[in-house]
Amino acid sequence: MQNKTSILIIYTGGTIGMIHDPKTGILKTLAFDNIYRYLPVLENFNYNFDFYTFHPLLDSSNMHPSFWVELATLIEKNYELFDGFVVLHGSDTMAYTASALSFMLENLNKPVIFTGSQLPIGMVRTDGRENLINSIEIAAAKVEDTPMVPEVAICFENKLFRGNRTSKFNAEHFGAFLSGNYPPLAEVGVHIRYHENLILKPNFRKLKLHKQLDENIAILKLFPGIMENVVNSILETKGLKAVILETFGAGNAPTTPWFLSSLNAANEKGIIIFNVTQCKGGAVDIGKYETSVELGRIGVIGGSDITTESAVTKLMYLLGCGFSKEEIEQLLQTSLRGEITV
Repeated sequence: MQNKTSILIIYTGGTIGMIHDPKTGILKTLAFDNIYRYLPVLENFNYNFDFYTFHPLLDSSNMHPSFWVELATLIEKNYELFDGFVVLHGSDTMAYTASALSFMLENLNKPVIFTGSQLPIGMVRTDGRENLINSIEIAAAKVEDTPMVPEVAICFENKLFRGNRTSKFNAEHFGAFLSGNYPPLAEVGVHIRYHENLILKPNFRKLKLHKQLDENIAILKLFPGIMENVVNSILETKGLKAVILETFGAGNAPTTPWFLSSLNAANEKGIIIFNVTQCKGGAVDIGKYETSVELGRIGVIGGSDITTESAVTKLMYLLGCGFSKEEIEQLLQTSLRGEITV
């Protein structure tokens, strides 16, 4: 007789774990010992569940890299004890956390599925029930004792996305997430349809946790009329090691002399400049238009089709590993966890 599949459900905070107190009208946190009251269908799963709740719970707007380290450490500690992990997380910064863990958990060979909801699980029309049930089933899915989805992913509104390919794009609709440059890993209908050719393959190596994250980065979002003193105030930030330059379209930026001079000065000081498009779909292609040619000459690194969320966390990870500027610039253009199309 085979052992039951075991799933660890981790609650970090966020809307999904809230219930409506009928007496006070206030939303309060759901205690997991009452979860079967709100999700009795869980008893129909032939799985062993365990639950872990972070104390204090963290609204996702207060998310911080130090918490990513706590979460990744918890998964590492329980890695051999469970077949899969479901992380309940606020949707606002879920894409950042999922991206971060994809880099921090090297050689991940088990599912780490993030989910949440737009309405609390205690509300009648909540999307949380469906999201959680789908996430559990995906985290438990195996073929010949090998997990179907051995990577960090986000499950929301009947779709499963690679975690480091997603962005939250809607604050109201149940379909809150978008993966503009990579198709869903799975789609949920009557059956769960896995797109196996899109899912990362397990390498069966020992899990390696990376805890060092370097936060000395900034995002410089371009807009028409951006002022020289604004750009320089960011590029001259004390201790700055890397800048994500959010450009227009396929990586385009102003050709104003002062702007190019500021970027060049930053690059010569050893600051990495990573060109990421503001668009939710498409890729940076430095040199495609005249307005990006000079960026390439200066030494700005093209981010291909990486998301801003993934760019932030990848830079924190690479800087934390202690690589040289040249090594980081090369690795930024390399797909480490399926985060970019090369």
